[in-house]
Amino acid sequence: MERSSRRHEGPAHLVHVALERHSTMPISRQLYLQLRQAIVSGQIPAAARLPSTRAATKLWSVSRGSVVEAYETLLNEGYASGRAGSGTYVAKDVPERSVTAVHAQTQRAAVSPRLSRAALASIQSAVLEPPPQVPFVTGRSAPDAKTRSILKRLAYRHVGILSDHYRDPQGELLLRETVSSYLAAARGLRCSPERIFITAGSQQAIDLAIRTLTNPGDQVAMEDPGYPPARLALAAHGTQQVAVPVDGDGIRVDSLAEHGDAIQAVYVTPSNQYPTGAVLSMARRLALVDWAAANGSWILEDDYDSEFRYDERPLAALQGIDDHQTVIYIGTFSKALLPGLRLGYLVVPDRVVPAFRRMRILLDRFPAPFQQLVVADFLREGHFSSHLRRLREAYRTSRNSLVSALGDRKATPFTVNTPHQGVHMIAHLPEGTDDVAFAGAARRAGVTVLPISPMCIGKSPRQGLLLGFSALTDAEIDVGVARLGHALDGLKRKGSR
Repeated sequence: MERSSRRHEGPAHLVHVALERHSTMPISRQLYLQLRQAIVSGQIPAAARLPSTRAATKLWSVSRGSVVEAYETLLNEGYASGRAGSGTYVAKDVPERSVTAVHAQTQRAAVSPRLSRAALASIQSAVLEPPPQVPFVTGRSAPDAKTRSILKRLAYRHVGILSDHYRDPQGELLLRETVSSYLAAARGLRCSPERIFITAGSQQAIDLAIRTLTNPGDQVAMEDPGYPPARLALAAHGTQQVAVPVDGDGIRVDSLAEHGDAIQAVYVTPSNQYPTGAVLSMARRLALVDWAAANGSWILEDDYDSEFRYDERPLAALQGIDDHQTVIYIGTFSKALLPGLRLGYLVVPDRVVPAFRRMRILLDRFPAPFQQLVVADFLREGHFSSHLRRLREAYRTSRNSLVSALGDRKATPFTVNTPHQGVHMIAHLPEGTDDVAFAGAARRAGVTVLPISPMCIGKSPRQGLLLGFSALTDAEIDVGVARLGHALDGLKRKGSR
């Protein structure tokens, strides 16, 4: 019997299959993918016999059911064929290999299809890649055990919704009602559930607004420096960006007047200007709303972390003081709750609701209901306000500890100002230090900081580092600050050579 089984051994028996036993991907799927790769690459040649299901279970230490499922997928997708009474064989004409063969026969040079200019530009930007969750990365969230326990309980309540039907493109009415009540009370917005769109985070909200309100070639004003993902989204849609300077009171509204009525929209972060942290003064808020109304322009108000104000109440949102319905309000639960929920929202004027609905359907039909209903109950039952109070106190502690550590001149030569809002701060570098080079050195040292200069549109970029302090422990702060100091020392030594 053993001699007979050896006669059937072939190239497939030599293939090394590395299965991740603790992976969330089923073993059968892993086995299928690895066998497919071996077939396509030629490691298992055409017409070669695959091990019998019984032999494969011993060869790769998997269940017979997993082997059967993997083989069935190979058969269904044309990578293998079955012979009654003989076994399973690699197909003679594998899809990927046949394409390669045709190219070889024609002996023509391969011509790669082109990417869009927007895609090529986005490839060059590191800000779109999820950063490692190490000290000083921005966007970390740290809900405590109580919040996590409540969310788990609420999630169990709505598990049955996973098999439901197509939903409203604006999102679940229950969540829109609770968000409307929250925004009216906390941010002074003038809104109703009918004007709210639930999105997959603020980035999709920005994209939806750009698609609905602008055409390629339109001029869109942008804070300088400004939020890189918003700039990239504007560039992807083909708009022309107009840089508007920022000072201690936020965007310079007077600079907008220089462009007359040529600007279709302006993107602003008035509650906590990204990245400088400036708060748009009330005088400028009123001036901006009046300017937009006089010029027929839209205001995209990104209120991304207004929940985190540590020393006084925030100023009213632009949308709440807009009598002309020119403001598109953008918010998110990523900072205030969990990024993994992928929930943001838009509040739009009545007259553009139909246009936003149609555009939303084109994007992804409707947002997933499960997370929406969980968060709706979280707000409706009163958990959100107490959660935010606990989170603010935790972040206030992290902020104070980081400011103290960075202010210790024996440890680091950075200059920082204590931010009154948000979840990040700017560290000013010693004169002559390149913030991009320093960010690279810090990354190699095991911490993540964002350089400010690439966020600038103008020719005279500011220098500095953006440090996130949300979810930081004292131990992470100590280690992170020490690593920043080592990174700067290494940069100085390299520069002196």
